[in-house]
Amino acid sequence: MTTAAWLGRPRRLRSAFAAERLAVSVLFFCNGALFATWVSRIPAIQTRHALSHAALGLALLVMALGAVIAMPAAGMLIGRFRSAPVCKVAATLYCLMLPCLALAPGHVTLVLALLCFGAAHGALDVSMNAEAVDVETRYRRPIMSSFHALFSLGGLTGAAAGVALTRLSLAPLTHFLLAALLLGAAAMVIFPKLASHPLHLTPAAQPDPRTKPAGRRTAFPWPSRGLLALGVVALCSMVGEGAMADWSALFLRDVRHTSESFAAAGYAAFSVAMAASRFGGDWLTATLGAVRLVRWGGLTATAGTLVALLLPGAETALIGFACVGLGLATIVPAVFSAAGRLPGVAPGTALATVTTLGYFGFIAAPPLIGLVAELIGLRGALGSIVLTSAGIALLAPALATPAPANRET
Repeated sequence: MTTAAWLGRPRRLRSAFAAERLAVSVLFFCNGALFATWVSRIPAIQTRHALSHAALGLALLVMALGAVIAMPAAGMLIGRFRSAPVCKVAATLYCLMLPCLALAPGHVTLVLALLCFGAAHGALDVSMNAEAVDVETRYRRPIMSSFHALFSLGGLTGAAAGVALTRLSLAPLTHFLLAALLLGAAAMVIFPKLASHPLHLTPAAQPDPRTKPAGRRTAFPWPSRGLLALGVVALCSMVGEGAMADWSALFLRDVRHTSESFAAAGYAAFSVAMAASRFGGDWLTATLGAVRLVRWGGLTATAGTLVALLLPGAETALIGFACVGLGLATIVPAVFSAAGRLPGVAPGTALATVTTLGYFGFIAAPPLIGLVAELIGLRGALGSIVLTSAGIALLAPALATPAPANRET
């Protein structure tokens, strides 16, 4: 949408849309900050419970299971109650479960806490992206990357706070309580501004009148080839994101032999680069086109992973992690935008399918990396990011979808 067209709308409507965009932006920021808070203290939790890489990997697998179960459930709840109520409940549970990760006295309670934490995380991811798609539809121009930039900025903030508070020897429980209180309060302030209306269909996504009604429709029908390709790109990208989140600190501590406080800087370097790239993501998409942007992003992430794993030095590893962040930053926003423009598929259906596939990679890859690390070492296990990043570059043509059209809301 041009500036003139935006200003041509009634002031009351512009204010409502701007408030909704701000609310969704805050939600993305809080989500990123809460997750990074957990990530920054994984080494401390591992040490407290004396977990091996394999045991930690299995615990993270339970977290992944909670998210995978919650995602389709969240999709069905969104269809019935809209995305705003689901966002509110998921965000509240997310904040409540964070301190429980530090309160868990034993392995069983830690696993149960991770299951619930993962479920809240998965439900919030699906519902907040549904809100973001709604806002982007109303603005009639690409703004998805800006939301994901704020998720990365939240991750950076949470990781930086983790570095500082670890150096101050603050207990994980106190750290988690502070984060949950501050970010939970911020989320509650913006809850009333979240949309309470359904998504609008694009003309291309209207049902085909020649299609016979099929009785009860499934929430996640089998995806078309184009939608499946987009989902695989998202999955490959988020394998890298999940690996950086859960294993970058442990790689620095255990392979590069750094201090715990320095190790927390690994995810911070990744988050800084990702946030910087995402803030320019909408402009880069318009300049390079989605296909070229995704191809170069995959190649950059591949090179960054090789630098971090093969070249000596902890500082060199930080540079490599930053390159991974630069490369992966705009992949998922570009995929979400492309999925919403697929002909013949409702945006909500496409988004749910791509989100589920993508976040499956984010939450399932880290525990699998832990299991592989027990067999061949953490350096070798993280080499899987090289394969997935190269796969992104190869599948980049899947982003060649029709250009967005103006849509009335």
